[in-house]
Amino acid sequence: MSEHSTYNPANGVEKWLDDRLPVVRFTKEHLMDFPTPKNLNYWWTFGAILAMCLGVQIVTGIILAMHYTPNVEMAFDSVEHIRRNVNAGRELQAVHSVGASMFFFAVYVHIFRGLYFGSYKAPREILWILGVTIFILMMATAFMGYVLPWGQMSFWGATVITNIFSAIPIVGDPILQLLRGGFAVDNPTLNRFFSLHYLLPFIIAALVVLHIWALHVPGNNNPIGVEVKSSRDTVPFHPYYTMKDAFAMVVFLIPFAWFVFFAPDILGHPDNYIQANSQVTPTHIVPEWYLLPFYTILRAIDFNVLFIDSKLGGVIAMGGALLILLVLPWLDRSPVRSGNFRPMFRWFYWLFVLNFITLTYLGAQPAEGTYVLIAKICVAYYFAYFIIILPVLARIEVPKPLPASISESVLGKANA
Repeated sequence: MSEHSTYNPANGVEKWLDDRLPVVRFTKEHLMDFPTPKNLNYWWTFGAILAMCLGVQIVTGIILAMHYTPNVEMAFDSVEHIRRNVNAGRELQAVHSVGASMFFFAVYVHIFRGLYFGSYKAPREILWILGVTIFILMMATAFMGYVLPWGQMSFWGATVITNIFSAIPIVGDPILQLLRGGFAVDNPTLNRFFSLHYLLPFIIAALVVLHIWALHVPGNNNPIGVEVKSSRDTVPFHPYYTMKDAFAMVVFLIPFAWFVFFAPDILGHPDNYIQANSQVTPTHIVPEWYLLPFYTILRAIDFNVLFIDSKLGGVIAMGGALLILLVLPWLDRSPVRSGNFRPMFRWFYWLFVLNFITLTYLGAQPAEGTYVLIAKICVAYYFAYFIIILPVLARIEVPKPLPASISESVLGKANA
């Protein structure tokens, strides 16, 4: 039982329920009275913001699916029908499409917060691995959703991205044909993507439950990276952090609403408002902005390495850029979690953030000239950060002294 728990059934019905299915007790102890470090800042509110975004995407997605037709002859027109004829359809479609971008913005902030404050370190390795798995499934779900409007960028994006599977030796072509449902992107592909796009969010929701469960076993990390030592270091989650999360969600919804009502199409590509045509290739094929960093990594490998040709090398690099996050807890062996106490780490970390933003920018540029060279340098730094820099820093860096406890840190700031 939580040390902050004050739960006592208020009446006979509540006691009867508590003896058989203690839902109210569970809610009070693990959601309301859960002991939470008292020094969490607003970077920690993005977990609640992400839960809200997932709920918005699932609800709007279910309603949109009631009006969408997964057929290559009718998909594009059905999206236009939703936008023009369905009651509040324009707003629903805008909330869903803008919501994908806002969802990824929030998840990138959440990930980079975890990277800076060492939230992947023991005893939170499973928590981190579940989070990375959710991120990978989000990318797959978003890619499949981008194909559904069946515009030019949808069709050609699906053609280019699914084609990378053909680079995998032996099993590549069977996987490609299974994914496409044939030898080219066509109606079976659209049906498969629609089915998976509808299914995966519920799998993500189940993993989010596991993610929260894994969080509640060791408890939250915090900005100084020092574990909770006594009840003086914590406060109940409600009302202290429920109110903080609620305020952050309202602030987050302000730009969200601005995009929905004033610029719903600004984050999309103009070519995707042209119906898919297999005979006309767009000048420059790009995915949505949140997939651009990994698209850059895929394109940057344009040279052969021993028996690995450039196409397979790009696939390995893109897959490795995601999978390396899964083993991060074992690459960074520094005993200090928080970047606030690691002076050398901070320089490399902020360079990594700048590098990632540059990868995003380069993904939207043509793969030619100087862009290619810069992309190669950025990809090299991306992998070097995890494989070389973090392990070396763990050995040579001299961190600043840590506070004895969370309370000491909080009181020290208050006195200062």
